[in-house]
Amino acid sequence: AAPGAAPAPGLGASVVLVAPAPPPRVAPPAVTFDEAVHRALARNPTALVARQEVERARALLWEGASASLPNLTAGGSRTILDAARALPNGVVIIARDTSLEDLNLSVPLLAPSSWFAWVHRHQSLDAARAGEAEVHRTVAVATAQSFLAVLASQDVLRVARSALDTARAHHDYAVERRRGGLGTALDELRAEQELAASDVQVEQAAQALTQAREALGVLAGDDGPLDADGPPPLAPLSGVELERRDDVRAARARAYAADQVARDSWADWIPTVLGTAEAFHQNPPSLTTPLNGWQVQLVLSFPLFDGGLRIGQGRERDALAAESSLQVEALLRQASSEVRTTWEALEHARAAAASSRRGADAAASALDLATTAFQAGTATSLDVVDAEKTARDSAIAAVIAARGVQSALVDLLAATGHFP
Repeated sequence: AAPGAAPAPGLGASVVLVAPAPPPRVAPPAVTFDEAVHRALARNPTALVARQEVERARALLWEGASASLPNLTAGGSRTILDAARALPNGVVIIARDTSLEDLNLSVPLLAPSSWFAWVHRHQSLDAARAGEAEVHRTVAVATAQSFLAVLASQDVLRVARSALDTARAHHDYAVERRRGGLGTALDELRAEQELAASDVQVEQAAQALTQAREALGVLAGDDGPLDADGPPPLAPLSGVELERRDDVRAARARAYAADQVARDSWADWIPTVLGTAEAFHQNPPSLTTPLNGWQVQLVLSFPLFDGGLRIGQGRERDALAAESSLQVEALLRQASSEVRTTWEALEHARAAAASSRRGADAAASALDLATTAFQAGTATSLDVVDAEKTARDSAIAAVIAARGVQSALVDLLAATGHFP
């Protein structure tokens, strides 16, 4: 190393990690359930990409239409020779300087293959629109679950803060008892340990809430976190309608488009007839081309042998149509399984929420009894600490179970075709 230079890391130098300054804390804006879903559908990059896929399908539609519509072109040229071309008798055949302007119209009079391709592009556009709706469904469900995660984190943080207040009150009471000669140092230390544990849970719950807010902001396409405002307006289930699911509609649209392409493969064996009309102006005229003129032409094209290209294309289309049909069957089977699974999940979530609520109420009552007994001198601080832990954990489990019912309901509504 050069004189005065600091040694490289790993060669005896000490590496000092300097924490950057924390960003300023700003309360995130609160949105309702509907606002969060609408923002996600309007701003989420995945939803925006699906929208561009629809625009791409619309562009491909116009590209395919060009082969079935008339084509009008205009052209011109100027030719300068080293000298005019003339016969021995001096008659000029080709002038030294010749200009030619022409206008050409080409019309496909008989082109079944191109016509059907145009129709198929229309069907592909419909499938792309259905695919966009399928992406919207995925984004909406993910946003709804993220919204519920924010609400659950809010509930957990509220319960953790309430438990912290209880632990702080117990700690203050233990300190006062010791100062009054009624308590012991052990009682005070136990209360302090429970206060520290409750404080840790508050910090962990606050961090979880921050992460949930950030996740909701990312899904909604915002540049910052979003907070949840109020419970989601989830309507009760009114029936199972798998055909309303956007993914089922998209799969059926793709299968229908693939089936139509396979059915119309016979158009590749039909000859094509192309009509052209051309008007021109050549100056100066020649022996074979007048100054102004026009010509009309009909071109018949009928491929007799193409090396098996059309046969291979037809078989490929048949295979794609069969694959699409099998995918629809598999999706319907999976959708039916999701309905049964989410029904069971909702019933179990409701039962778990009810049990958790009963357990939380019982734990809260036990904490009140333990506190009263401790103040009366018939219970130890250990009994109070254990009751505080149980009450805190039971309350957190109860709020999580309650939000779990809403999460299961969202999954059920999505599985049955009622959300979004």
